[in-house]
Order: sequence, then C-alpha cells, then structure tokens
Amino acid sequence: MRNIGGLLSAARKDRGLSVDDVARETNIARKYIVALESEDFIVFPAEAYILGFLKNYGEFLGLDKKLLLDQYRAVRIQEQPSPMKELLYTPPRLPRILITGGIVVCAVALVFFAAFFILNMVRGRARPEAFVRKPVEYFLNVNNNPLEQRFFIGDSVLVSLNDAEYRLELAHLGELVTLSTPDENVVLDMNREALLDVNNDGLPELHITASDFSENKPGVGAQLRFELGAPQAAQTASGVAPGTAPGAAGAAAPIAAPAPGSAVTIWTGNNPYPFTLQASFQGYCMFRWEILREANRQNRNERYFVKGDELNIQAQNGVRLWMSNAGQARIQAIGGGRVVPLEMGGAGEVVVVDVYWRRGEDGRYAFVQSRLES
Repeated sequence: MRNIGGLLSAARKDRGLSVDDVARETNIARKYIVALESEDFIVFPAEAYILGFLKNYGEFLGLDKKLLLDQYRAVRIQEQPSPMKELLYTPPRLPRILITGGIVVCAVALVFFAAFFILNMVRGRARPEAFVRKPVEYFLNVNNNPLEQRFFIGDSVLVSLNDAEYRLELAHLGELVTLSTPDENVVLDMNREALLDVNNDGLPELHITASDFSENKPGVGAQLRFELGAPQAAQTASGVAPGTAPGAAGAAAPIAAPAPGSAVTIWTGNNPYPFTLQASFQGYCMFRWEILREANRQNRNERYFVKGDELNIQAQNGVRLWMSNAGQARIQAIGGGRVVPLEMGGAGEVVVVDVYWRRGEDGRYAFVQSRLES
C-alpha cells in the first residue's frame, strides 16, 4: 500500500499543482503541506492539526478522506510500541464473591437497557414519518411571465416557447447557483443576470437572476427569477441581432485579431456579466474550448466541426479557444445587449485565443480578446 505522503504528492502532481498552489487554494501553510507529504508529523503542534489538515488536503485533491485518516491512525498505532506487561494476561485476584456480584449487576443492567431499547422502538413506530420534501416543477410561458420562486435542489422550471418545452433544474447550491439545461450548465452569482438561448436559435430569450441565497447552505434554497424577454433585447445599437453573419449589411465592425502576445478590448462595463461566444463554421476545423475561472466547469471540450456546424459557449468570466484552421470559424461575442464579430486568424492558421473580463486600474472592467504566443 502506498504511504500517505506518496498518495498526497502523486495526487497533487497529477493535477499539475505545486506546493505553493495548494497552500494558496487551501489556506494551509506551506510547511505543513510539505510535512504531510514527507510524513514529518512532529512539525505539527497537536494531533488535531494533523487530522484537520490531512482531511482538508485530501478533500481538495479528491482523495478518500476516510481512507487517509484510517491509514494515518494505523501508522500512529505502529509507531507506539505496547509494553510487554500490558500484552501479558494477568488473571484477576478479586474474591469470588465480588466476581459473582459483578456478574449479577451486569445482568440486571443488561435487562434494564434491553427493556428501555424495546420501549423506545415501540414509541418510534407510533410517531409519524418525517416530512420529506419532493422536488417541485414550475411552469413558465407567455401567460405566466415572469416566474419568481424559491427553488431548492431538484426543483425545476419547464419553459414553454414556440410550441416546444425546455427544462431547467437547480442542480447545485454552493458559492454559486448552478442550473442544468439540456445543453450545458448555467452558473449564477448573486444579483447577476444570465441570458440563455433556450432553443439554440442564436437569440437569448430567457433572463435568469438569483436574488437571494446563502453560500454553501443548500437547505435555505435560492430565490430565482425567470423572465421570457423579446429577442430584440439582445440586439446591438446598430440593430444587428445575434446570429447575423459578420460582414452582413448593417453589422457591427468586427474586432481585428490581435497580434500574438497582445490583447484588444471588445467592450467595457462597470461590472462583468455573463456572455456567449457564438461560432459558425465555414469549413473543416478542429476546435477546442475551455471555460476559465469557474471551479465546476474546468474541463476541456474538443470537437471536429464541418461547414454548417454551429456552437454556443456561455461563460461568466472567460473562455480559451484553440483552432486548427482559424479562418473557417466565424465567431461573435454576445453580452449586455451587444453583438460584436471577432476575427481570430486566417485560413490554415493555428491560434490560441482567450476571451475574458479584465479589471482595469480605474476599477472598470474590459472584455478583451487576447492571443497567446504560438
């Protein structure tokens, strides 16, 4: 069996993390992380610190906390030798009458506790069963708009739009609110509005806001508001709706592709807000995308697209894009009532681009497109 330190070190390296990365993310001092991985337990002021840090570190790395703690206790037991006199059996020297009296007392106590246990079982059966809340499904349509309710995990809303129905479910309540949809998850922060294109027509029809929830307290639920809005609300000032091809009559001027290692500003705002990157493909293109700075959406996606394919990527903070044939991907950014075409690169060009919110020295936020060095 691998030792505790080896398990921790291997799991950390598998995730590509340094000791300093772990210290920053877990708030555990660097010397204690090093001590755990080297099994130098004498560094800790008390065993409670060892158990607490071992539990937190294992949970952060996705390891089995119980297995780690059991293995630590086994190591500690092996390190504490038992005196030989405690291992040898010494027959009792009490008088026979005291031994007999003790047996009688134990028997009486056993009968008493058995009667008490049986009585509690009978009383427990007579009690009504505890109430278990069942998930609730709400309905949203043009006649019931907007919808605002307190949602709990498992509750859902069925959105009726153009003779079709789309279901959204409250999947997780932690530091943020997570809604599952047929296509992908929607992540909400307090009082931040998310625009959702429920039918994938390029027009965000549904406005979602989380106005009241307690971080990491799923039992209190979250106050959510769903409102069906006119697609025109997502148009640009020039009147170009999402889905308009770059270069079409009246379309906003596209943002030129930045040079490698540089960035260009797409738009600015007082606060960051959710956005959508809409991609339409004009030919063959190997395309990867990764959501940035969202703890529960850090996986990388990769697909091979052909002419006519489309893709919508929704994010809160930023997205990293990798394209093997950048000229075949037409991409536009949608957010805050704006639609701006983005140029990524030329035909046959391999590029890596970050599109994200960045805070400036004046406290305002800039939504930028940055091209990474090849």
